[in-house]
Amino acid sequence: MPEAEKPATPEVELALIRAVAEEAGRIAMRYFGRDPEVWLKDGRSPVSEADMAVDAFLKDALLGARPDYGWISEETVDDRAVAARRRIFVVDPIDGTRAFIAGKDVWCVSIGIVEDGRPLAGVLDCPARGEVVEASLGSGARQNGRGIRVADLAGGKRLKIAMARSALALLPEDFRNRVEPYPYVPSLAYRIAMVARGEIAGTFVRPNSHDWDLAAADLILAEAGGAVVTTDAERLRYGGLTRKHGTLVAASGELLDEMLGVVAQTAFG
Repeated sequence: MPEAEKPATPEVELALIRAVAEEAGRIAMRYFGRDPEVWLKDGRSPVSEADMAVDAFLKDALLGARPDYGWISEETVDDRAVAARRRIFVVDPIDGTRAFIAGKDVWCVSIGIVEDGRPLAGVLDCPARGEVVEASLGSGARQNGRGIRVADLAGGKRLKIAMARSALALLPEDFRNRVEPYPYVPSLAYRIAMVARGEIAGTFVRPNSHDWDLAAADLILAEAGGAVVTTDAERLRYGGLTRKHGTLVAASGELLDEMLGVVAQTAFG
């Protein structure tokens, strides 16, 4: 019998999704700043014609290259989402749709490949900012080809933490006095990438984020020396029966543990 074909390595998978994300970013830019048609999904979440155009391209390009993979996207449902498949594409065609619609540049095309529930490769293509943030398992994280790492928090530096200002009063006083709240970042994936490159020290994530918001950014942060974890300090799994997650913390080192302690002590989330 012929030898079974070996699955693509994380580096090969990253090369695929990087190229596809680049083209998806170009498609999105055709709509950016041009008043795209917008409607409400589920009566509350905005979606634009750009989201749908990018999603259609991603599904065709990615499943055309890997037809046996599963598919999870914010904008489309596919029977592959519930079938038992070892590798799954987890996609958000435009993470930060509200920013995109408003003409703000903090949004990205997010593509992750998950194997057995864990991210294997991930890319965030942010064409309006000229940034590509990416990682493959075991090979580190990069932005525009250069390695990135989480912030060095030694020396008692003030902690830039992305969080709602309304939640600041909920923090324990000793922790609050060391925090410099970072202004709202509309794209969760991009916010986690900011932790990965050391621009901010960490972020609290309120409940109801989804697989497609997190899978690619999760790997990027892990490869940069940090982690996205649940309130039980557990790493996330993707592609399960539920796509939603509860309160999360994204940071690194001792700060990660400290932020988990803060969540345990307060009504944060």
